[in-house]
Amino acid sequence: MIAVMAPLLLGAYLPSTPELGTAEGRCRRGEQGPALLVEIDGLKDRRGRIRLELYPANDTDFLQDDNLLVAAGKTFRRVEAPVPTAGPVELCIRAPSPGTYALAVLHDRDGNRRFSLSIDGIGFGGNPKLGWSKPKAAAASIRVGPSPTPARVVMNYRRGLFSFGPIGK
Repeated sequence: MIAVMAPLLLGAYLPSTPELGTAEGRCRRGEQGPALLVEIDGLKDRRGRIRLELYPANDTDFLQDDNLLVAAGKTFRRVEAPVPTAGPVELCIRAPSPGTYALAVLHDRDGNRRFSLSIDGIGFGGNPKLGWSKPKAAAASIRVGPSPTPARVVMNYRRGLFSFGPIGK
């Protein structure tokens, strides 16, 4: 079962440049243009950081190493912020143009900038039901309009040995 999860875990161990894509992904107050206003629901707790990443909506590039995507001139955007201690959790991430993109959200509970199956939470645009492998890009994709577009992502966490899903379900 764990071997099936390897594609998702592989992304957690590839070298990454934490600042890559952050300047392109950062929204500015009052700015118009294509972006996602992502409401994040179902957090396990209020510790750590939340990271949004925007990818091309195809299986080859979805969750690919950020350095490879940028070097190839492909879409990659990242926004990261501390989890607020109270209230709604909403982050904005800019897109290069209107269109369909795959969105991944990481609740990095221990703040180490890596996905740990036993600690961290993950969610995707489209809120696909998760098994033990990464979802297809189409299931994790979301349409971005010409102006900031609202979206909602429900977080998933490991529950027991063979279950991965939203808290309380």
